[in-house]
Amino acid sequence: MIVKLKSPPVTTDSPGAVAQPSQMQGLAHRLGMTMRERAGPIERTHVVTAHGLDSRQLATRLARDSEVEYAVPDERRHRLSAPDDPRYATGLATPGPASGQWYLRAPLDEVQSSINAEGAWAVLGGQSRRIVVAVLDSGVRFDHPDLRRFDEGGNLLPGYDFVTDPFLDNDGTPGRDSDASDPGDWVSQADVNGPANTVGCTLADVAPSSWHGTQTAGLIGAITNNARGMAGLTGPGGNVLVLPVRVLGKCGGFDSDIIPAMRWAAGLSVPGVPANPNPARVINLSLGGAGPCGRAYQDAIREINQAGVVVVAAAGNTNGGAVNAPANCPGVIGVAGLRQLGSKVGYSDLGPEIALSAPAGNCVNLDGECLYPLLTTTNSGTTTPVAAEDAYTDGINATAGTSFSAPLVAGTAALMLAVQPSFNPDEVRQLLRTSARAFPTTGDAPGVGLCQAPTVDANGFAVEQFECYCTTSTCGAGMLDAGAAVALARTTEPVSVSGGGALGGAWLLALGLAVCAVARTRREA
Repeated sequence: MIVKLKSPPVTTDSPGAVAQPSQMQGLAHRLGMTMRERAGPIERTHVVTAHGLDSRQLATRLARDSEVEYAVPDERRHRLSAPDDPRYATGLATPGPASGQWYLRAPLDEVQSSINAEGAWAVLGGQSRRIVVAVLDSGVRFDHPDLRRFDEGGNLLPGYDFVTDPFLDNDGTPGRDSDASDPGDWVSQADVNGPANTVGCTLADVAPSSWHGTQTAGLIGAITNNARGMAGLTGPGGNVLVLPVRVLGKCGGFDSDIIPAMRWAAGLSVPGVPANPNPARVINLSLGGAGPCGRAYQDAIREINQAGVVVVAAAGNTNGGAVNAPANCPGVIGVAGLRQLGSKVGYSDLGPEIALSAPAGNCVNLDGECLYPLLTTTNSGTTTPVAAEDAYTDGINATAGTSFSAPLVAGTAALMLAVQPSFNPDEVRQLLRTSARAFPTTGDAPGVGLCQAPTVDANGFAVEQFECYCTTSTCGAGMLDAGAAVALARTTEPVSVSGGGALGGAWLLALGLAVCAVARTRREA
């Protein structure tokens, strides 16, 4: 630990304000501990070692002493090196994007909303646990070479298919089963007009297969440092596994499938479905619909949170409308989308239910290659998949939407739990918000104003609100900073360890001190 002592009272016997060894000896005596110590990096600091306690427990005991200004772990840092995945780099040739995986790097003036995943990877080191993130979506392509099953060297767990309607399911085996593969979710005009369409699909749903779940899963769990394709947010440490849970098919999915899938993902029982052998600590929901949070969602999320599971959901993409359900539900970390400069991206919804915001992908230009999409895994099949295809989105086939902001937050939450698995969902939410960077208020195009609360017109239709400068009442606490969030998680003691349940004043005070310590460490480095 690095311990800084407060200045001793100045007396005739103590002409200076310098930490004396006797102070450290007195501290050790009061705490009933045997400590080895040496001079610290700055005035009045000591580097101390004590056996029998981990660094967080030792920091807590030291910080409670009246003579201690702060106590922080003496962390081991690592050389920062970019992953060797070729699409991570800048300067990619067409179809690019030339910015590569800009959203994972440290923020710069031209990419202010970048989340600094490299900083999170540096904090993780080799002492963290493995965490499961459930991706409830359209399923996944297990044969993608940059994803792959866990038993084949990848990050994908087996998962489950919860889609029950035969038309939506489209996989040839109607009903729930253990195959979470995405067979394709294309919708043709013949589908819309055919007798099997009993779910209300319209011509507005006609589209090729989206491979939405494969894109979402890739942002979190693409294999990193394999000299192939892209880097996943969760990095080279193997700290996070992705549990694909299929809840969407042709024309979407029903709450009656999504809600039991959420329960199953969290390790709760679902009638008629085998128990989940790999319960998730984080659930990502890149899905939603208009309207308030219903009672069925509220009850399920409450029980899931009580099981210690974090729920993250996308705000929605209706051009500045109200936040979709389930992102607007209590107990959910709702995520809005940002442009590369940190302003709200035009299509993202917003409102007071948002916890924080993250990059969503945007093009800037009207013609040519999209400049700032979110690069991720996909498949080029317009209907059924191309087998074992090493395909990625790019500047032409661009990925953008709050669906892809949410997994950046979900993946960061998983990395936080990897360094401190005792956090409860409220603590994870608070740490994400506390560590978020402030939104910019200038620097974008002329005429861009402040975001306003979503409104409706005289006919009850949402008033569109495109690009705008975020406020804390419309886009959450700030911009996701994965590096700061994981660093703060490592130095913050959970309520469950320190005693107590809900977030009380003492825990929030301790969190504030941890924030100051992390900031001070950065300044003094």
